[in-house]
This record gives sequence, C-alpha cells and structure tokens, in this order.
Amino acid sequence: MTRTQKPLWRCPECGHRFVTKNLWHSCGRYRLADHFTGKPPAVRQSFNRWVAVARKAGPVTVYAQKTRIVFQSRVRFAGAVVKKTWLDAGIWIRRPVDHPRLIRSENFGRLGYVHHFRIESPADIDGALEKLVREAYEMATRSQPLKIRRLPAAPS
Repeated sequence: MTRTQKPLWRCPECGHRFVTKNLWHSCGRYRLADHFTGKPPAVRQSFNRWVAVARKAGPVTVYAQKTRIVFQSRVRFAGAVVKKTWLDAGIWIRRPVDHPRLIRSENFGRLGYVHHFRIESPADIDGALEKLVREAYEMATRSQPLKIRRLPAAPS
C-alpha cells in the first residue's frame, strides 16, 4: 500500500482528516453558516456554486474553519474566504494561470501555486474556472505523492 492509499487520519478533537497522523492544524469546530451571517444572498449563492463545481470533479469534504472554508479530497485543494460582498475563492495547482477573475497568486516553489479569484455572483464561475478546479482536484487526488527534493546536509 502506498502512502497516498492509506486511510486519512482523523483528528479526535475537530474531526478533520489529514494524510498524516497528528499533522499540525488550527483545531476547532466551526459552522459553515456563520461565515455567511449578515452577507448578501449572492455571496452564499456564489459559494454554493463553487462547492458544486468542486463536487463535479469528485467527492469533496467541506470544512469550515475560523477564517476560511476548505475543500478536501485527499488533501486540501480549494476553498474560500467569505468577504463582505464577495468570495475570495482559491485553488492549489502546480502552474501559473491567467483568468479575468484572478486577483492574486502565491508561489510555493515546487509545491505549486495558490490562486485567488474574486467571485461576486455565481455567473462569475465560468467554464475556464471550472476547468482549473478540476485540474486542482486531479492534482490533489493523484496516486503519487509530490516529489520534494531534499537539500543535502550541511558539511560538518
């Protein structure tokens, strides 16, 4: 059995699942609905569409955290931060992207990029963005773990 085929470990405190036992995380139980309190209906509708697009790619677990919401297959591949009138929808993929809704990208070197998109209505999630979500999902569920090159030990 390969490392990626092992069952996910479940935190006994918050119930979130991880690929390795006792992985550090900000442990807590939060309600999804609390992220949308006092927000316009379009924000929740946009989020519902974002979840639907992710679930088109395959099985997804949605976890509400204190300041964000994450989507997980084997690993976390997408998510959202609920803003006052819009959704900061993010995906993790291995390459840079270009999209009209792209607001920023974080480069994590060999691990890839986290791209953030400003979503103000469900219609903002177009076919190109759906394709990017599928790519992120496929990367998160692949059978081979990421190969991270280790640096040589420092000379003594």
